Amino acid sequence: MTFNKKLSLFAAVVAGLVFTPAMAMAQQAAQAAATNKFDTNGWLAAAAAFAIGVAALGGTTAQGRATSAALEGIARQPSAAARIQTPMILGLALIESLVLFAFVVAFLLQGKIQVG
Repeated sequence: MTFNKKLSLFAAVVAGLVFTPAMAMAQQAAQAAATNKFDTNGWLAAAAAFAIGVAALGGTTAQGRATSAALEGIARQPSAAARIQTPMILGLALIESLVLFAFVVAFLLQGKIQVG
């Protein structure tokens, strides 16, 4: 995939993320009487599931790339294994902490769902 294709894909995703909530808020006034707690609960559950999914996908991708690059560096220069391994483990721990943070956010969103 070329850089221009990646850039245009990134721009399309960002535009979708920016303009979708704006369109949803524009329709909210017209449909205020039709909304109820079940609509809100559904969106909160979807947001929690999306947060966990994106965090898991991004975390595993980042951990795989970091491990691959570290192992490639060690394979090219075995004498530098100790200098490569320590930052790699630190990086993997930080990546995992971001995934756990997203899990906590999703858990908090799940707690906002009103039952009954």
